[in-house]
Amino acid sequence: MKELVVVAIGGNSIIKDNASQTVEHQAEAVKKVADSVLEMLASDYHIVLTHGNGPQVGLELRRAEVAHEHEGLPLTPLANCVADTQGGIGYLIQQALNNRLAQHGGQKAVTVITQVEVDKQDPAFTTPTKPIGAFFSEQQRDALLQQYPSWRFVEDSGRGYRRVVASPDPIRIVEADAIKALTQQGFVVIGAGGGGIPVARNPQGDYQSVDAVIDKDLSTALLAREIRADVLVITTGVEKVCIHFGKPNQQALGQVNVAEMTRYMAEGHFPAGSMLPKIVASLAFLRDGGKRVVITSPDCLPAALRGETGTHIVNL
Repeated sequence: MKELVVVAIGGNSIIKDNASQTVEHQAEAVKKVADSVLEMLASDYHIVLTHGNGPQVGLELRRAEVAHEHEGLPLTPLANCVADTQGGIGYLIQQALNNRLAQHGGQKAVTVITQVEVDKQDPAFTTPTKPIGAFFSEQQRDALLQQYPSWRFVEDSGRGYRRVVASPDPIRIVEADAIKALTQQGFVVIGAGGGGIPVARNPQGDYQSVDAVIDKDLSTALLAREIRADVLVITTGVEKVCIHFGKPNQQALGQVNVAEMTRYMAEGHFPAGSMLPKIVASLAFLRDGGKRVVITSPDCLPAALRGETGTHIVNL
Protein backbone atom coordinates (compact mmCIF):
# COMPACT_ATOMS: atom_id res chain seq x y z
CA MET A 1 0.00 0.00 0.00
CA LYS A 2 1.33 3.44 -0.95
CA GLU A 3 2.42 5.72 1.87
CA LEU A 4 0.88 9.18 2.00
CA VAL A 5 3.60 11.84 2.19
CA VAL A 6 3.06 15.54 2.90
CA VAL A 7 5.92 17.70 1.65
CA ALA A 8 6.43 21.33 2.74
CA ILE A 9 8.29 23.48 0.20
CA GLY A 10 9.68 26.79 1.41
CA GLY A 11 8.68 30.01 -0.34
CA ASN A 12 12.37 30.82 -0.65
CA SER A 13 12.78 27.70 -2.79
CA ILE A 14 10.66 29.48 -5.40
CA ILE A 15 11.99 33.04 -4.98
CA LYS A 16 15.63 32.49 -4.09
CA ASP A 17 16.77 36.14 -3.97
CA ASN A 18 15.76 39.67 -5.02
CA ALA A 19 17.03 39.04 -8.54
CA SER A 20 14.68 36.06 -8.98
CA GLN A 21 11.29 37.62 -8.23
CA THR A 22 9.71 37.56 -11.69
CA VAL A 23 7.07 34.99 -12.55
CA GLU A 24 9.47 33.62 -15.16
CA HIS A 25 12.15 33.04 -12.53
CA GLN A 26 9.61 31.40 -10.22
CA ALA A 27 8.38 29.12 -13.01
CA GLU A 28 11.94 27.92 -13.63
CA ALA A 29 12.50 27.26 -9.92
CA VAL A 30 9.23 25.32 -9.74
CA LYS A 31 10.39 22.99 -12.51
CA LYS A 32 13.12 21.73 -10.15
CA VAL A 33 10.47 21.11 -7.50
CA ALA A 34 8.44 19.16 -10.09
CA ASP A 35 11.45 17.00 -10.97
CA SER A 36 11.85 16.06 -7.29
CA VAL A 37 8.16 15.22 -6.99
CA LEU A 38 8.32 13.06 -10.11
CA GLU A 39 11.18 11.11 -8.58
CA MET A 40 9.17 10.62 -5.39
CA LEU A 41 6.15 9.41 -7.37
CA ALA A 42 8.40 6.84 -9.02
CA SER A 43 9.00 5.49 -5.52
CA ASP A 44 5.25 4.83 -5.23
CA TYR A 45 4.02 7.48 -2.81
CA HIS A 46 0.81 9.47 -2.63
CA ILE A 47 1.92 13.09 -2.36
CA VAL A 48 0.46 16.31 -0.97
CA LEU A 49 2.52 19.47 -1.41
CA THR A 50 2.36 22.61 0.71
CA HIS A 51 4.44 25.70 0.09
CA GLY A 52 5.55 28.95 1.64
CA ASN A 53 4.61 32.32 0.20
CA GLY A 54 6.46 34.89 2.31
CA PRO A 55 8.30 36.62 -0.56
CA GLN A 56 5.26 36.46 -2.83
CA VAL A 57 2.86 37.93 -0.25
CA GLY A 58 5.37 40.70 0.38
CA LEU A 59 5.28 41.55 -3.34
CA GLU A 60 1.47 41.44 -3.45
CA LEU A 61 1.19 43.77 -0.46
CA ARG A 62 3.74 46.17 -1.93
CA ARG A 63 1.91 46.31 -5.26
CA ALA A 64 -1.29 47.16 -3.41
CA GLU A 65 0.48 49.82 -1.31
CA VAL A 66 2.04 51.49 -4.37
CA ALA A 67 -1.30 51.43 -6.22
CA HIS A 68 -3.00 52.91 -3.15
CA GLU A 69 -0.38 55.63 -2.74
CA HIS A 70 -0.20 56.69 -6.38
CA GLU A 71 -3.64 55.87 -7.80
CA GLY A 72 -5.89 55.76 -4.76
CA LEU A 73 -6.83 52.14 -5.36
CA PRO A 74 -8.11 50.21 -2.33
CA LEU A 75 -5.60 48.19 -0.35
CA THR A 76 -5.89 44.42 -0.69
CA PRO A 77 -6.69 42.60 2.58
CA LEU A 78 -3.92 40.30 3.77
CA ALA A 79 -6.14 37.20 3.57
CA ASN A 80 -6.83 37.95 -0.09
CA CYS A 81 -3.09 38.31 -0.73
CA VAL A 82 -2.62 34.84 0.78
CA ALA A 83 -5.42 33.48 -1.41
CA ASP A 84 -3.99 35.15 -4.52
CA THR A 85 -0.53 33.72 -3.92
CA GLN A 86 -1.95 30.28 -3.15
CA GLY A 87 -3.57 30.33 -6.56
CA GLY A 88 -0.58 31.81 -8.35
CA ILE A 89 2.07 29.54 -6.87
CA GLY A 90 -0.25 26.54 -7.05
CA TYR A 91 -0.79 27.24 -10.74
CA LEU A 92 2.96 27.25 -11.41
CA ILE A 93 3.53 23.99 -9.51
CA GLN A 94 0.44 22.35 -10.98
CA GLN A 95 1.41 23.25 -14.55
CA ALA A 96 5.02 22.09 -14.13
CA LEU A 97 3.89 18.80 -12.61
CA ASN A 98 1.18 18.13 -15.19
CA ASN A 99 3.62 18.81 -18.04
CA ARG A 100 5.89 16.11 -16.64
CA LEU A 101 3.16 13.73 -15.54
CA ALA A 102 1.69 13.76 -19.04
CA GLN A 103 4.86 11.97 -20.18
CA HIS A 104 4.62 9.33 -17.44
CA GLY A 105 1.04 8.10 -17.34
CA GLY A 106 -2.29 9.46 -16.26
CA GLN A 107 -1.69 11.11 -12.87
CA LYS A 108 -2.68 14.75 -12.48
CA ALA A 109 -1.86 17.56 -10.08
CA VAL A 110 -4.53 19.87 -8.67
CA THR A 111 -4.45 22.94 -6.42
CA VAL A 112 -6.90 23.36 -3.54
CA ILE A 113 -7.32 26.91 -2.24
CA THR A 114 -7.20 26.17 1.46
CA GLN A 115 -8.66 27.97 4.47
CA VAL A 116 -7.20 27.31 7.91
CA GLU A 117 -9.28 28.00 10.99
CA VAL A 118 -7.79 29.93 13.90
CA ASP A 119 -9.26 30.96 17.25
CA LYS A 120 -10.04 34.68 17.59
CA GLN A 121 -9.28 34.27 21.30
CA ASP A 122 -5.71 33.12 20.52
CA PRO A 123 -3.35 35.31 22.61
CA ALA A 124 -1.42 36.11 19.41
CA PHE A 125 -4.19 38.54 18.43
CA THR A 126 -3.54 40.71 21.49
CA THR A 127 0.19 40.93 20.79
CA PRO A 128 0.74 40.86 17.01
CA THR A 129 4.42 40.46 16.15
CA LYS A 130 4.67 39.39 12.48
CA PRO A 131 5.88 42.28 10.25
CA ILE A 132 4.33 42.47 6.79
CA GLY A 133 4.56 44.84 3.87
CA ALA A 134 6.56 48.02 3.36
CA PHE A 135 8.13 50.60 5.64
CA PHE A 136 6.13 53.79 6.25
CA SER A 137 6.95 57.23 7.56
CA GLU A 138 5.23 58.45 10.72
CA GLN A 139 2.92 60.60 8.59
CA GLN A 140 1.99 57.65 6.36
CA ARG A 141 1.42 55.48 9.42
CA ASP A 142 -0.94 58.04 10.94
CA ALA A 143 -2.89 58.34 7.68
CA LEU A 144 -3.27 54.56 7.46
CA LEU A 145 -4.40 54.36 11.09
CA GLN A 146 -7.14 56.87 10.35
CA GLN A 147 -8.35 54.65 7.51
CA TYR A 148 -7.71 51.31 9.30
CA PRO A 149 -7.97 51.95 13.08
CA SER A 150 -7.47 48.26 13.99
CA TRP A 151 -4.03 48.06 12.33
CA ARG A 152 -0.92 47.86 14.51
CA PHE A 153 2.51 49.27 13.64
CA VAL A 154 5.99 48.95 15.12
CA GLU A 155 9.06 51.09 14.55
CA ASP A 156 11.73 49.01 12.84
CA SER A 157 15.35 49.91 13.69
CA GLY A 158 15.11 53.49 12.48
CA ARG A 159 13.92 52.45 9.02
CA GLY A 160 10.32 53.50 9.54
CA TYR A 161 7.11 51.84 10.67
CA ARG A 162 5.85 48.44 9.58
CA ARG A 163 2.49 46.88 10.05
CA VAL A 164 2.42 43.82 12.31
CA VAL A 165 -0.20 41.08 12.41
CA ALA A 166 -0.87 38.08 14.62
CA SER A 167 0.55 34.62 14.02
CA PRO A 168 -2.05 32.37 15.71
CA ASP A 169 -1.90 28.59 15.93
CA PRO A 170 -3.89 26.69 13.28
CA ILE A 171 -6.69 24.57 14.72
CA ARG A 172 -8.42 23.09 11.64
CA ILE A 173 -7.77 22.67 7.93
CA VAL A 174 -11.17 23.50 6.42
CA GLU A 175 -10.57 21.65 3.14
CA ALA A 176 -8.78 18.61 4.66
CA ASP A 177 -11.51 16.17 3.58
CA ALA A 178 -11.34 17.37 -0.02
CA ILE A 179 -7.55 17.07 -0.06
CA LYS A 180 -7.75 13.55 1.36
CA ALA A 181 -10.38 12.50 -1.19
CA LEU A 182 -8.30 13.82 -4.07
CA THR A 183 -5.22 11.89 -2.94
CA GLN A 184 -7.32 8.73 -2.78
CA GLN A 185 -8.30 9.35 -6.41
CA GLY A 186 -4.62 9.48 -7.37
CA PHE A 187 -4.13 13.24 -7.64
CA VAL A 188 -1.00 15.04 -6.51
CA VAL A 189 -2.51 17.80 -4.38
CA ILE A 190 -1.09 21.27 -3.74
CA GLY A 191 -2.76 22.75 -0.66
CA ALA A 192 -2.46 24.90 2.46
CA GLY A 193 -0.14 27.30 0.64
CA GLY A 194 1.51 29.93 2.80
CA GLY A 195 0.11 28.36 5.95
CA GLY A 196 -3.43 28.68 4.64
CA ILE A 197 -5.90 31.55 4.42
CA PRO A 198 -6.64 32.43 8.07
CA VAL A 199 -10.34 32.31 8.92
CA ALA A 200 -12.32 32.32 12.16
CA ARG A 201 -15.94 31.67 13.09
CA ASN A 202 -18.22 34.65 13.63
CA PRO A 203 -21.05 34.55 16.23
CA GLN A 204 -23.37 33.02 13.59
CA GLY A 205 -20.88 30.19 12.98
CA ASP A 206 -19.81 31.40 9.53
CA TYR A 207 -16.18 31.64 8.48
CA GLN A 208 -14.68 35.09 8.00
CA SER A 209 -11.13 35.97 7.01
CA VAL A 210 -8.86 37.54 9.62
CA ASP A 211 -5.66 39.53 9.28
CA ALA A 212 -3.00 37.07 10.38
CA VAL A 213 -0.12 34.96 9.15
CA ILE A 214 -0.10 31.27 10.04
CA ASP A 215 3.21 29.44 10.33
CA LYS A 216 3.36 27.18 7.28
CA ASP A 217 5.15 24.35 9.09
CA LEU A 218 2.49 24.22 11.83
CA SER A 219 -0.28 24.22 9.19
CA THR A 220 1.49 21.55 7.17
CA ALA A 221 1.85 19.32 10.22
CA LEU A 222 -1.81 19.86 11.11
CA LEU A 223 -2.85 18.96 7.55
CA ALA A 224 -0.67 15.84 7.70
CA ARG A 225 -2.36 14.83 10.94
CA GLU A 226 -5.89 15.50 9.68
CA ILE A 227 -5.46 13.48 6.47
CA ARG A 228 -3.61 10.75 8.41
CA ALA A 229 -0.39 10.99 6.42
CA ASP A 230 2.37 8.48 7.06
CA VAL A 231 5.35 10.76 6.47
CA LEU A 232 5.91 14.51 6.87
CA VAL A 233 8.75 16.08 4.90
CA ILE A 234 9.91 19.62 5.68
CA THR A 235 12.40 21.27 3.36
CA THR A 236 14.75 23.93 4.66
CA GLY A 237 18.10 25.50 3.85
CA VAL A 238 20.25 22.70 5.25
CA GLU A 239 20.71 19.04 4.38
CA LYS A 240 20.42 17.98 8.02
CA VAL A 241 19.32 19.55 11.29
CA CYS A 242 22.28 20.38 13.51
CA ILE A 243 22.82 20.83 17.22
CA HIS A 244 25.47 23.28 18.46
CA PHE A 245 24.95 25.01 15.11
CA GLY A 246 27.84 27.28 14.09
CA LYS A 247 30.06 26.11 16.94
CA PRO A 248 33.21 23.96 16.81
CA ASN A 249 31.23 20.99 18.16
CA GLN A 250 28.41 21.32 15.56
CA GLN A 251 26.78 17.94 14.98
CA ALA A 252 24.46 16.97 12.12
CA LEU A 253 21.57 14.71 13.11
CA GLY A 254 20.74 11.58 11.13
CA GLN A 255 18.06 9.41 12.74
CA VAL A 256 16.78 10.59 16.11
CA ASN A 257 13.74 9.62 18.14
CA VAL A 258 11.07 11.87 19.61
CA ALA A 259 12.58 11.82 23.11
CA GLU A 260 16.01 12.85 21.84
CA MET A 261 14.65 15.66 19.69
CA THR A 262 12.45 16.89 22.55
CA ARG A 263 15.55 17.06 24.75
CA TYR A 264 17.54 18.97 22.12
CA MET A 265 14.66 21.42 21.78
CA ALA A 266 14.51 21.95 25.55
CA GLU A 267 18.26 22.59 25.57
CA GLY A 268 17.73 25.51 23.19
CA HIS A 269 19.50 24.18 20.09
CA PHE A 270 16.89 25.47 17.62
CA PRO A 271 16.35 29.22 16.98
CA ALA A 272 12.78 30.46 17.37
CA GLY A 273 12.79 32.26 14.04
CA SER A 274 13.99 29.38 11.88
CA MET A 275 14.32 25.74 12.95
CA LEU A 276 12.19 25.70 16.12
CA PRO A 277 8.75 25.85 14.40
CA LYS A 278 9.81 22.95 12.18
CA ILE A 279 10.77 20.84 15.19
CA VAL A 280 7.57 21.74 17.07
CA ALA A 281 5.49 20.81 14.01
CA SER A 282 7.41 17.56 13.53
CA LEU A 283 6.93 16.41 17.10
CA ALA A 284 3.20 17.26 17.04
CA PHE A 285 2.78 15.14 13.90
CA LEU A 286 4.62 12.17 15.41
CA ARG A 287 2.77 12.34 18.72
CA ASP A 288 -0.51 12.16 16.81
CA GLY A 289 0.36 8.91 15.05
CA GLY A 290 2.71 9.90 12.21
CA LYS A 291 5.39 7.36 11.30
CA ARG A 292 8.35 9.62 10.59
CA VAL A 293 9.46 13.14 9.74
CA VAL A 294 12.21 13.99 7.27
CA ILE A 295 13.89 17.41 7.36
CA THR A 296 16.31 18.23 4.54
CA SER A 297 17.10 20.67 1.72
CA PRO A 298 15.00 20.69 -1.47
CA ASP A 299 17.87 19.34 -3.56
CA CYS A 300 18.24 16.32 -1.27
CA LEU A 301 14.54 15.51 -1.07
CA PRO A 302 14.35 12.28 -3.12
CA ALA A 303 17.56 10.92 -1.59
CA ALA A 304 16.31 11.77 1.90
CA LEU A 305 13.06 9.86 1.31
CA ARG A 306 15.18 6.88 0.33
CA GLY A 307 16.97 7.21 3.68
CA GLU A 308 20.29 8.28 2.16
CA THR A 309 20.50 11.71 3.84
CA GLY A 310 18.47 14.21 5.83
CA THR A 311 17.38 14.21 9.46
CA HIS A 312 14.83 11.50 10.24
CA ILE A 313 12.73 11.84 13.39
CA VAL A 314 10.98 8.59 14.30
CA ASN A 315 8.62 7.21 16.90
CA LEU A 316 10.69 4.75 18.93
